[in-house]
Amino acid sequence: MSEATALYRKYRPQSFTEVRDQDHIVTVLEGAIRKGTIPHALLFSGTRGTGKTTMARIFAHAVGASDLDIYEMDAASNRGIDDVRELKEAVHTMPYESPYKVYIIDEVHMLTKEAFNALLKTLEEPPAHVIFILATTEEEKLLDTILSRCQVFRFNSPSRAVLTTLAIDVAKQEGFTISPEAADLVALAADGSFRDALGIIQKVILASGDTIGSADEVAAIIGAPKISTMLELLHALHMKDTQQALAIIQVVTAGPVNMRLFLRLLLEHVRAVMLLRNLPTQSEAILKAFGPESQEKILTYASGPTPLNSHLLLKLLAASEQTSRSPIPQLPLEIAIVDAFKIT
Repeated sequence: MSEATALYRKYRPQSFTEVRDQDHIVTVLEGAIRKGTIPHALLFSGTRGTGKTTMARIFAHAVGASDLDIYEMDAASNRGIDDVRELKEAVHTMPYESPYKVYIIDEVHMLTKEAFNALLKTLEEPPAHVIFILATTEEEKLLDTILSRCQVFRFNSPSRAVLTTLAIDVAKQEGFTISPEAADLVALAADGSFRDALGIIQKVILASGDTIGSADEVAAIIGAPKISTMLELLHALHMKDTQQALAIIQVVTAGPVNMRLFLRLLLEHVRAVMLLRNLPTQSEAILKAFGPESQEKILTYASGPTPLNSHLLLKLLAASEQTSRSPIPQLPLEIAIVDAFKIT
């Protein structure tokens, strides 16, 4: 599959109706267009892969700007005063064939202080035919004077459920079937990014030997353990078998594993046991993201005495927070397991 047909490009929304999980922004933008009260400067703020530049393009086209009159600038690469001066001179020319010229400035927080000051003057009194759409992943780095001159829209990171549905929908459109458990793994690894979710789906489709994507195939792509391995570790913890648990971790970390994701998955399983014990009426919702084998094990552990409880969860949570800072990625998890069962 070539770059031209990359899934994140192929399935990029082309209209407001195709945008997922940003209804609070779509409603306001559509209302502004309908009433003819178009802001001259907008700021789209949110984490990576949430659709900020995609929404900017949709809005630009919705106000009647053609591709000829839409200008995109990457502030990470064009961050200096000279780049903004060129922009300041260009805004005064009329659009080629549209009612508006729309300038989309991505990663605007990367501009130098001098460039910011030059841009500020342009934002204060832009020509009537110009709309600025600024996009940033780090709103806190922007000057208050910039923020005060923009209508600010903060993008939600898509929920896990939304990304799971996206994975299933896109795979189906590509003639590929992905199991709910595999789709949930995609959503988990994507960590709130539409773009990352589509990138993972594309890798799974390319790597799969057939048209069906299993949870283990996704796990191999994202650096997670196989489901069977995770269940073996869960069983060792349930039995308080520290030696076996540490042995499983050694096997897992001998390969290309993402320890933060590994711990996240372990937390998910232990959490499910704890929730089922304390909230049995919500079992369907709690188990929804797991496959049949995982569901069976979790139900079994939740039905009787088990060390898979809040005490262990707190230790695993602390280990998860320490993993990225540890020179040995698996060490916080090993310490958490040894400490949880009082083995020295």
